[in-house]
Amino acid sequence: MSPSDRPAPTRRRVFAAAGTVGALAAVAAVLPGTSRPVAAPAEPAAPAPSSGGGYQLSEHVQRYYRTARV
Repeated sequence: MSPSDRPAPTRRRVFAAAGTVGALAAVAAVLPGTSRPVAAPAEPAAPAPSSGGGYQLSEHVQRYYRTARV
């Protein structure tokens, strides 16, 4: 069959193919013997400052405010 003789894919075939791919992905995810990556231990969070902290009016925040003006 030449490429011009092939029928256009229908929605039904597209959804069937998507379902098949999804099922294969689910099976591949639960296959035994596959190794899962081990999560690296999280670095301890920096201690919170004793006064204030959080929001700081830095240069990139000021630049955003300038671009967001109406």
